[in-house]
Amino acid sequence: MKIKFKLNGEYVEFDAYPGESLFELLRRNGHTEVKGNNCKTGECGACTVLLDGVPVPSCTILAGRVKDRSVITIKGIGDMEKPHPLQKSFVEEGAVQCGYCIPGIILSMKALLDENPDPTREDIKKALSGHLCRCTGYVQQIEAVEKAIKLLKEEENV
Repeated sequence: MKIKFKLNGEYVEFDAYPGESLFELLRRNGHTEVKGNNCKTGECGACTVLLDGVPVPSCTILAGRVKDRSVITIKGIGDMEKPHPLQKSFVEEGAVQCGYCIPGIILSMKALLDENPDPTREDIKKALSGHLCRCTGYVQQIEAVEKAIKLLKEEENV
């Protein structure tokens, strides 16, 4: 069946198979920026995308559920020429490590900052709790989010 939805701000139409997850649909159509599908239960958070602005594990969402909705992957928030402040701060703070879980983490942090532009450290930790990162103790990631908050505030004042 054909599924039409908005992906990173542009309408797309893909063939979806019965029982196919959003993760599988995206990867099959060349969106390799979506990582994961290791746990297939949404526990690791690596395959997180934003569905109508809410972070969700794409491995647990049936592809048919995104019809006429908005899906954002890490490519939808910034790129090498114009990175999102979160992407920039994660690199500058050394919070990317191997990079496997980082796209999902950054998207969850973006959703947090969209909802609450001035979160506490506890708010950040809570938003990180749906992600498993085997490379860090999350300290650099928390510091990167705090730096991104400052960058976003500076952008507002410019």
